[in-house]
Amino acid sequence: MDEGSFVNLSDVVDDFNEAFFASGALEGLSTVVAERVDAGRVESLDRRRFGAPIARPHQILCIGLNYSDHAAETGQAVPSEPILFTKSPNTLIGPNDDVIVPRLSEKTDWEVELGIVIGRRASYLSDEVEAHEAIAGYVLVNDVSERAWQIQRNGQWTKGKSAPTFNPAGPWLATKDEIGDVLALDMWLDIDGARRQTGSTSTMIFSPTFIVHYLSQFMVLEPGDLINTGTPPGVGMGMNPQVYLKGGETMTLGISRLGSQTQHVKAYSA
Repeated sequence: MDEGSFVNLSDVVDDFNEAFFASGALEGLSTVVAERVDAGRVESLDRRRFGAPIARPHQILCIGLNYSDHAAETGQAVPSEPILFTKSPNTLIGPNDDVIVPRLSEKTDWEVELGIVIGRRASYLSDEVEAHEAIAGYVLVNDVSERAWQIQRNGQWTKGKSAPTFNPAGPWLATKDEIGDVLALDMWLDIDGARRQTGSTSTMIFSPTFIVHYLSQFMVLEPGDLINTGTPPGVGMGMNPQVYLKGGETMTLGISRLGSQTQHVKAYSA
């Protein structure tokens, strides 16, 4: 409800998973929430640990180089079509859970991103209007990446994206009516209090509705699927000299209307 309180729906919803989004139950939650607020059934956040606002999705899809200013900092051309790669669904963790630098990692990096959550099964969507209807809402994500594995180890980017803890999400999912203009959201990320990324969804090359429509031409999007839509400039790979996570750092990041996250970075330990 605000920075310090919430309404508990665990007796109404088993989990925010594929079955929940497919059922259309999301639309009815606002009524339940309003009734509980009126009845004073609001709880304090206290020091509780909150997981990701969606259950493990069927798939996590990612769009690379989707910000014109990020493409420029990496020295790569602006893509003519969305660059698609996947991320293992078991990378998903809560917004404030620890991020683990993987074993033998050389170049673990950060990426603040806007995430799209799919609200209904979508295949061969006719246009962006239909794509908008298929979106349940948006979520803040940190698309943590291992650049040496992503770029220098041949093959697909998936290898550098799928280590455990590499996809913090949350603190909440915001439905479309709460966001307004999704292409006017400020984005930021700090490492140990120093600003690294400052950006806006306004510099996206491909909009969320374009992405959802585009992807539906190649695959079936299932309810609860997560799409990471790219990052603005300021990643460690784009710095001169390059800077990467080793363990011991604190990442803090946020997007307007989608809240903020804080992750403590830890080096791998058996």
